[in-house]
Amino acid sequence: MNIIDKFEISEAVRSTAGKLAYMTGFENSFATEALPHALPLKRNSPQKAPFGLYAEQLSGSAFTAPRASNKRTWFYRIRPSVKHGRGFKPADRGLIRTAPCRDEGTLPFGQMRWRPIEIPAEHCDFLSGLRTIATCGDVYLQVGMASHVYVANASMERKYFYNADGELLLVPQQNVIRVFTECGLIEAEPGEVVLIPKGMKFKVDLPNGPARGYVCENYGAYFTLPERGPIGANCLANDRDFLTPVAAFEDKEEPCELYAKALGKLYVTEIAQSPLDVVAWHGNFAPCKYDLRRFSPVGSVLFDHPDPSIYTVLSSTSDTHGTANVDFVIFPERWVVMEDSFRPPWYHMNVMSEFMGLIYGVYDAKPTGFVPGGMSLHNALVAHGPDAEAFERASNAKLEPQKLAGTMAFMFETRYPLCPTAYASNLELVDGAYPDAWDGLRKLYSPGA
Repeated sequence: MNIIDKFEISEAVRSTAGKLAYMTGFENSFATEALPHALPLKRNSPQKAPFGLYAEQLSGSAFTAPRASNKRTWFYRIRPSVKHGRGFKPADRGLIRTAPCRDEGTLPFGQMRWRPIEIPAEHCDFLSGLRTIATCGDVYLQVGMASHVYVANASMERKYFYNADGELLLVPQQNVIRVFTECGLIEAEPGEVVLIPKGMKFKVDLPNGPARGYVCENYGAYFTLPERGPIGANCLANDRDFLTPVAAFEDKEEPCELYAKALGKLYVTEIAQSPLDVVAWHGNFAPCKYDLRRFSPVGSVLFDHPDPSIYTVLSSTSDTHGTANVDFVIFPERWVVMEDSFRPPWYHMNVMSEFMGLIYGVYDAKPTGFVPGGMSLHNALVAHGPDAEAFERASNAKLEPQKLAGTMAFMFETRYPLCPTAYASNLELVDGAYPDAWDGLRKLYSPGA
């Protein structure tokens, strides 16, 4: 075994290129061990697990859920989680908020946009650097989501966290993050995302310095790959491009803090050792990462603009077929070739609410004012679309094949109205001039033309 950052890992954790190794596939059933023969064969809970380990199951669904939707992982760990489940005391939740919190915000109804939140000079790690921008739904009913931003200049080190309220989709925007989970290690850079299951313990370190990004906290049905319908068997996000970590563990006997979020409240307890002590595991309830640049877009090849839903990477379904609890949608590099068509997104009033962020590059519908690290919110039935500059350019452009390159925007889209938090409402970064982006749209109507 090698020891990397005090993490006990097998040789298999490192690929020949020196990078972390992963297992491929989405929602697969995996089996992995950091120590040879640590994973019991044939049975899940032997009378005595190998090497004096404890067998423990993490359930992501009811025991009786259908096989296709049943989620669980068996851990073989140095100490069971019952050693981590006592002594919790209320902790300062900082700027983290959880739905329902409908009456906090003071922003007026309409189009909303924020400039990027700067990384503070004072010490802040991933957890203390979480700032909730908007929430919707109700965590008590397991519906809805929250949109957060993280700003961090320090690693979590002896600080660990798990979220009992929902799964977390991390979207790095500035710099690399290294996520240590009970299942192993994941590194992600801007352009990649990390999905962490509900209830899984982890910490976030910053191998290359201060980092910033977005987080979708999903209270509802777990994210899954959307159906392709008439697209068929290929394109969009492909299963094989999702990467799950191989087993790795900390055998660290020193005081640590474990934080937990449950029903919107934050708790903390002191433990005598690292909770990331899983030596082997098998199951299908595991974290993964995905490179958004591997998304294979499908678009119009003759005329008109396709609905943005064609760029859905992951979807959390609701009880209404075809209407998502949350969709994670991206606007990646792509060719646009449509004839006699207005190519940017059209003007529209959507019954869904749209929280957008820009990871890098320029978003074609907002060439100015919407910058990497910024965000916008267009709630249900709030009109929006290309600004005046984008409209003028696209209406008069020569319609040659054009590649939108060096860009990656995303959207958390939900069926529920998103309520900005008090923090987000009172930021000096609120772009009060955002609606002015449409002031240049002049009257073009000419019945005699």
